Amino acid sequence: MAARIIDGKAMAQDLRAKIADAAAALTRTTGIVPGLAVVLVGNDPASEVYVRTKSKAVVDAGMRSFDHKLAAETPEAELIALVGRLNADPAVHGILVQLPLPPPIDATRVLNTIDPGKDVDGFHPVNAGRLATGLPALVPCTPLGCVRLAKAAHPALAGMEAVVIGRSNIVGKPLAQLLLAENCTVTIAHSRTRDLPAVCRRADLLFAAVGRPEMVRGGWIKPGATVIDVGINRVAGEAGKTRLVGDVAFAEARQVAGAITPVPGGVGPMTIACVILNTLRAACAALGVAAPDL
Repeated sequence: MAARIIDGKAMAQDLRAKIADAAAALTRTTGIVPGLAVVLVGNDPASEVYVRTKSKAVVDAGMRSFDHKLAAETPEAELIALVGRLNADPAVHGILVQLPLPPPIDATRVLNTIDPGKDVDGFHPVNAGRLATGLPALVPCTPLGCVRLAKAAHPALAGMEAVVIGRSNIVGKPLAQLLLAENCTVTIAHSRTRDLPAVCRRADLLFAAVGRPEMVRGGWIKPGATVIDVGINRVAGEAGKTRLVGDVAFAEARQVAGAITPVPGGVGPMTIACVILNTLRAACAALGVAAPDL
């Protein structure tokens, strides 16, 4: 029997509607409209599409979108100065600097200048440290979306064995921390893991975040497991066109898994919804009001 499809697009639409209601309530109560500033440097086509999608989602949620488009040749000092102005702007509650940044800009140095309270990407070391030590924090949006997707199949994750393939600071490591907070038993696997297929077959929850098209095969999956595919890879298709695939061989995996996210339509929409959620939470924190439990 084919696996259940976890519809990230539908889940994201539902979450965004709840965020819009909460943002409207916040504005009625305080007179303040939550605002997100997105900074794009250069002309990376994928980044441009992603930024447009985020900006539209912000506006659709009844929030303010402050878009800053800078040339690829922008000096690092100028970018850092812009972040400083956004840090000081009370109308801006969230700041997102779109990655990748063109060389020779040091992305780590730029991201570390963002006020941790406005760091809606959750990349600042302060937020990473708070997450690792179990304190309230702005959490990276893709891992946050992944956990919500897993809970669509299993409302209680406690006691489940989770395997995360990928150890990046953006996805793998924070995802592992979130899963630990859900009382999962967590393994982080990577390119040097011995017998990776065997490690994956232990997982009740398998998260693939390696950036390699269809690397995870059906035979790697424990029967009935839940598979969350973080990968977004563009590969050659028919008639010279390209198509998007994940890190999981979807057709194979669906015959083994109990539930699985598609690509596209799985993790991607939830990532954007969680950016908006983090913006709402940052605005609530700045105003000293309790954030709604969404």
